[in-house]
Amino acid sequence: MGGKKSSPPEQTNAENFYYQKQMQSKTAMVIVLRDGEQVHGVIEWYDKCCIKVNRTSAPNVVIYKPSIKYMYKEGENVRK
Repeated sequence: MGGKKSSPPEQTNAENFYYQKQMQSKTAMVIVLRDGEQVHGVIEWYDKCCIKVNRTSAPNVVIYKPSIKYMYKEGENVRK
């Protein structure tokens, strides 16, 4: 007892699980960028640095992850 606790894993794969779930169900998402712009669409793919969003009313777009403030499912109530 009283031994030293091991450090938490560097990566939990929670982000990967979330993206996979939204991609498989083709969930309509709202991605809010750091400058306040909102991108509406479905996540097609992702990698370590960016995500690709398919949009119906505009061209598809690749978004760098550091430029994302937060994201949520279309239709969910979000406090600002």
